[in-house]
Amino acid sequence: MLISNMELIPGKRVQKHLGLVQGSSVRAKHVGRDIAAGLKNIFGGELKGYTELLQESRDEAMERMREQARAVGANAVLNVRFSTSSVAQGAAEIYVYGTAVTLE
Repeated sequence: MLISNMELIPGKRVQKHLGLVQGSSVRAKHVGRDIAAGLKNIFGGELKGYTELLQESRDEAMERMREQARAVGANAVLNVRFSTSSVAQGAAEIYVYGTAVTLE
């Protein structure tokens, strides 16, 4: 399945527009990661625990979007965008969406 943030793919033609597909993942912070993040806030540096948490969430949201696209018969998702929002104290949602299409 081709996933792209471009509206059109050079050399390919959109054969059929199948509509919006989306995926999301809501994750909460881990106490151990919070302690490490607190120390990083004092000394500086990358919050690797949170970086890993967000990457896992993005991967999960993308896979859910792919599943939706497959279910409607798409072979590509174009114009893909990500959004992040806080849904509760210590929890965030990663939301990904795009246009399901069939390409020639």
